[in-house]
Amino acid sequence: MIGSEACIGEGCILEPFCVIGPNCKVGSNCHFYPRVTLYKNVFVGKRTILHSGVVLGSDGFGYASNFKSENENNQIWEKIPQFGRVIIGNDVEIGANTTIDRGALDDTVLGNGVKLDNLIMVGHNVKIKDHTAIAACVGIAGSTSIGQYCTIGGAAMISGHLILVDHVHVSGGTAVISDILESGQYTGIYPFSKHSIWKKNIAVLLKLGQLRQNLFPLEKK
Repeated sequence: MIGSEACIGEGCILEPFCVIGPNCKVGSNCHFYPRVTLYKNVFVGKRTILHSGVVLGSDGFGYASNFKSENENNQIWEKIPQFGRVIIGNDVEIGANTTIDRGALDDTVLGNGVKLDNLIMVGHNVKIKDHTAIAACVGIAGSTSIGQYCTIGGAAMISGHLILVDHVHVSGGTAVISDILESGQYTGIYPFSKHSIWKKNIAVLLKLGQLRQNLFPLEKK
């Protein structure tokens, strides 16, 4: 199905059951495998490959709590409209069943040459810059910016509203919960616990190296 005002470039291959929503624009020589879905106002660059089950432009996870009674436990979630777009650069490949949400007000953007594996979730307003590669089962929460030439290993989790600069390499299974402002390799995961306990333990964990150095003089004595 091709919606109104959609534009598809020369040399494209759209396999069965693809849906191209209203006002979408697809560059030349793209290949969409079966059951690719583009919601409205999605822009895809040239020579892009979308594998089966890719969804571009679904609503971002945006809700505000609204208390309907004096009891604060009786809240409901009110949907926040998502007005942004998804913009995909040239020479991008996106693996099967990967989903990319449209922005709330700003756009969700993938740069040129970005490569995404299967089963990746990209939240609203995320920016992924040129030639970054991301392996399967990664989740990227909303409004995070990832630089150029980064790699993110499988099943890593990236929290929202973060900045990862260029040439950052995140190992598989790593939980990134703060900005990474220096290029390099990053690895690590911490067992979950009650938040109050976790905050106390992580404060000590981050100082283990220094504590070890401080123990050397004591051991010699």
